[in-house]
Amino acid sequence: MVAPIARYYTDKLSAHGNSARGVDWNSEESQQLRFTQLLRIVDDTDEDEYTVLDYGCGYGALAERLVAARRPFRYVGFDVCTPMVQAARAAVTDQRCAFTDREADLPQVDYALASGIFNVRLEASEAAWHDHIEATLTTLAEHSRRGFAFNMLTRYADREKMRDYLCYADPGRYFRLCKERWSRNVALLHDYELYEFTILVRLGSEPKGLAAETADDLGARA
Repeated sequence: MVAPIARYYTDKLSAHGNSARGVDWNSEESQQLRFTQLLRIVDDTDEDEYTVLDYGCGYGALAERLVAARRPFRYVGFDVCTPMVQAARAAVTDQRCAFTDREADLPQVDYALASGIFNVRLEASEAAWHDHIEATLTTLAEHSRRGFAFNMLTRYADREKMRDYLCYADPGRYFRLCKERWSRNVALLHDYELYEFTILVRLGSEPKGLAAETADDLGARA
């Protein structure tokens, strides 16, 4: 299931380069609006350094935003599309940022974010795609100490604009999944001007079974 998605985004990157269209968004403005929603998971009252995993990092646009924000952080970007990881490494040279296409290397972090990775379903069935989403959310939860956030296209989008190869999800289904499986503290954001929603999951304790690492550890292996 992952290989066709990697090819899809490789083609987009080849056609449009390091840009919003290169990761299949319509505009830079909408891409930044998505980041704004996802970053609500980060505690703005805490001025200490935090660590973040960008699961599906593309060419590193979120890393560029964090660098520009000037708040202390460490960042790991992961993508199944190797050319995306190569493009990110070339574009983002800040030493606080590391990129990889090896999921086995991913560290435990404070926050895990995923933007747009559930939208392109291609030929996968709805049932198989839901299983893929659920498994990926489990991965985000297992790698997060303080919380994770993700976005998805909404089933409430205008029907004439929907595409057969995309996934339009029921927000309530994934809100319930997150509430029942991972946390009582879940927020559903569906009030911004895009045909999608964002879910924030705040975790109260450190997940078990994972060794704590930071971008320093991954950077040493990259």
